[in-house]
Amino acid sequence: MKRGLARSVLATILVPAATATALVAAAAEPRIDPHSELTVSAAASLTAAFQAAAADFEKAHPGLEVRSNFAGSPTLVQQILEGAPVDVFASADEPNMQRVVDAKMVAGAPQIFARNRLAIVVQKGNPKKIASLADLAKPGLVVALCGPAVPAGRYAREAFAKAGVKPPETSQELDVKAVASRVVLGEADAGVVYVTDVRAAGDRAEGIDIPDPVNVVARYPIAVLEDTPNRPMADAFVAFVLGAEGRAILEKFGFLAP
Repeated sequence: MKRGLARSVLATILVPAATATALVAAAAEPRIDPHSELTVSAAASLTAAFQAAAADFEKAHPGLEVRSNFAGSPTLVQQILEGAPVDVFASADEPNMQRVVDAKMVAGAPQIFARNRLAIVVQKGNPKKIASLADLAKPGLVVALCGPAVPAGRYAREAFAKAGVKPPETSQELDVKAVASRVVLGEADAGVVYVTDVRAAGDRAEGIDIPDPVNVVARYPIAVLEDTPNRPMADAFVAFVLGAEGRAILEKFGFLAP
């Protein structure tokens, strides 16, 4: 009888304890409303990778819609500073992210989630026989570059400086997608983009490697915006990008680990 009574008392103690533990664990997990929208503004070079990431994230959260906004990082920053409703921002460089941080519009410290390298993109078959950055300075070539305020444009000019080559007279594109598009469409003989942009072009263009001593490695930061009404979901998306699944997607599209 005493043994049975002891078991009964022990059960009475353990059940509430187990329930309390479950409640604490549940409270620690972010409450995510699946019937909501999440707006992610990301650098143009992230288009394919973030589209894939958004699709997988939506599958994990039925009912959620991830709205992606891709453009050059300076354009995205200007939109954010002017009050555009953005939940998550992913930049192709740290200076543009810092502008948002300085405006006190970021919740927490931005985190680097990927890196990228530059490459020369040329028309299919490389009809101009371009082999290096020096070749882009030859007269008669039409070269496309991003404007200097765009990360890829600034990086390209840094690469030319390292190679001791004067940057060619060129268009001032707003993002790397525009540079790659001009080459693919035959409007330019070559351009400087990221390795990931060459990969995204598929068999419509070719890439020429830029050697390490003159190349520039881009670092991509991501952050949740302070005014987001979807903080738990925004935090969850950033965690997804930083996690193993997000890393695998980024590597699939040619991005380097942070």
